[in-house]
Amino acid sequence: MISKRNATLLQILLQGNTLRGSTAKHALFKTLIAEDILQLNGRIKQTIQLIDPKGLLVYLKNQHQIKDLDAYITALEDEDTLRATLVKVAGDSKIKKIRTFKGFLINSYIPLEATLNKRPFLVDPLPGSFHFVYDFETFIPPVNCTIIGVENSENFRHIQAQAYLFKNLNPLFVSRYPQNQSKDLLQWLQSIPNNYLHFGDFDFAGIGIYLNEYKKHLQEKAAFFIPPNIEWFIENYGDRHRFNIQKENYDASTIKEKELLQLIDLIKKHTKGLDQEFFIGQPLV
Repeated sequence: MISKRNATLLQILLQGNTLRGSTAKHALFKTLIAEDILQLNGRIKQTIQLIDPKGLLVYLKNQHQIKDLDAYITALEDEDTLRATLVKVAGDSKIKKIRTFKGFLINSYIPLEATLNKRPFLVDPLPGSFHFVYDFETFIPPVNCTIIGVENSENFRHIQAQAYLFKNLNPLFVSRYPQNQSKDLLQWLQSIPNNYLHFGDFDFAGIGIYLNEYKKHLQEKAAFFIPPNIEWFIENYGDRHRFNIQKENYDASTIKEKELLQLIDLIKKHTKGLDQEFFIGQPLV
């Protein structure tokens, strides 16, 4: 593989310019000098010039499958380059690290009329299935819906069994897993006007995820979801071990959400944390 830097230097030579002699230290340029395609001139301030343009083009084609140097450089520079393009310009889909899988999962228990690539898109997955949005940059949700980020996969899978929690909202659920997709999700959330509600574990770790991964980027658009009667649930069903092994990885003095501060106080009061999976299926109070 020829790096973008070296390909650009060869392009400069093809345009009739010269390069500093220090470039000759690279193995590629040493080879081209040995093949009498490039020439090293001077003794003190050395320069490199191209003396056989046709020979360079033949070398690139035969040794590196590069038929068009300009197209090769463009493919390396373009963030949206497809693997198919890399095969065409260099015969190798792996000359550049390309992220071929982007986007995030969405779910809903009510049909939502959204837009994807400027076309109507009905968000209405069958039970047991989700939608995966690849072209998230063009995905526009209904303006009146609240985006709810679900921290744990089991809650995301059984979102219908938690509809009682969100009966006053028009919700669209999104997942932060797989975690290497979370940057796409955040980028999308920042690009839309909809409010974001974080539904996670009711412990220090869950609060930290919300504050560090979402709140600091979304600011006033984001809030932490706290169900009614949360103190009773924490007191009666919370896990003391979770509290003992977790530490606050955030600065509570910067939190302006009154309800979230109250939740932190409740967790400390009862020295327990509560997993969000508890709310799958309406609990008896």
